[in-house]
Amino acid sequence: MTLKPPKILLVTYKQNKGVKKGMMQKKGWWILVIVSVGIMIPFMIPYLTLNPANSRVDITSTTQYSILVTHIGCAFIALITGFLQFMDRIRLKNPKVHRYVGRIYVVSVFISGILALAVVFYIENFTKAAAFLTLAILWLFTCWKGYRTAAKGHFNAHRIWMMRSFGITLVAVSARVLVPVLLITYYTFNGFMLPEGRDKMIEEVLNVNIWAGLVLNFVIVEWIILNKKNRVEKSAN
Repeated sequence: MTLKPPKILLVTYKQNKGVKKGMMQKKGWWILVIVSVGIMIPFMIPYLTLNPANSRVDITSTTQYSILVTHIGCAFIALITGFLQFMDRIRLKNPKVHRYVGRIYVVSVFISGILALAVVFYIENFTKAAAFLTLAILWLFTCWKGYRTAAKGHFNAHRIWMMRSFGITLVAVSARVLVPVLLITYYTFNGFMLPEGRDKMIEEVLNVNIWAGLVLNFVIVEWIILNKKNRVEKSAN
């Protein structure tokens, strides 16, 4: 005869497990916020001076610099408002604030994304230009889908598309985080030597880091979406 634990103990165990998991997720979320802001602010500082001489890329005209600065500024707004969009305290308890912040996110993504299409024409390397173009198109598309599903009242689909949109927003962070990993990979594949020098290694890595960040974020976001879908289906059964 098999003794089963009282039902109340099973319920308590599941509740405690859910609380611990929620706390870990919240902690991981705040770590992501801190890391993202910590990475992006130092990157933005040279552009806050509004001096083309401080740009991290070669500037050939005032128009190019204006487009680049506006693109970066709007992208940072999208990053901050994107984090706010997924905070339960705002999303669940303050729906009006959630909608207002969401509109700011959508507008900032569209401005930054459209300007990114213009930035592509100033990128000389084909691999990097193709990555930036792909990133901009996917960013605009996923944000548009997120906006349209919300307007139609399809809130489950809205949340999924906004997760995808914000995943692409975070490519600005992951692409930079992956640079050390890509440098080590490049060094390893070249037999722990730098046949074309250190500058060439850095150039090659910066030409592919956007692709790497895009693929990584895509995999992570789709895994999260699939995992949540499976949990919902299990709870329904």
